[in-house]
Formats: sequence, structure tokens, C-alpha cells
Amino acid sequence: MQYFVVMIDYGRRGREAIVDPEMTRRDVVARVASGEYTNINFIHEIRDSAVEDVTDDVLAEAALPDVGLTGADLQANTFDHLHDLRKHEPV
Repeated sequence: MQYFVVMIDYGRRGREAIVDPEMTRRDVVARVASGEYTNINFIHEIRDSAVEDVTDDVLAEAALPDVGLTGADLQANTFDHLHDLRKHEPV
């Protein structure tokens, strides 16, 4: 028997342990990558009678590539830079 326990922290509202014996590692990674699981405290893999903390491994597998700055961000940065330059112009 193998299953995963995903502990999610809701802050003041408490914590929730999600346990689904039919959920595979691929399912857990997909749910983390999609954003369905956020604020994760830990992910444990229970296999037979052993418990293994696989939080770092699953988060690394689910990591999305860095997209970098978008066009809107670049435009905002340029505007902010020009605004800062105008603040330092002599009056």
C-alpha cells in the first residue's frame, strides 16, 4: 500500500491533511504545479509501514520555469526609471 499525505496550512483557519489512496505521485506533482495545492507544510509518502518526507522532491518536480519579465513589466520599469530621473532634474 502506498499513498501521499499533503498538509496544507490555511493560517488562522487551520490546517488540512489531504489523503487519497488512489492519488499517485504524478497526481500530487500535477496538483502542486497547477496551483491547486498551495501553502504546503509537508508532503509525506507512506509506503507499507515507512514514512518519507518528499516535500522538496515534489516541489522541485512541480517547479515552473522562470518566465522572466513580460512586456508590461519592462514598460513599467522604464516608466519608473524615467520618473526617478525627472525627480532629480533641476527645477
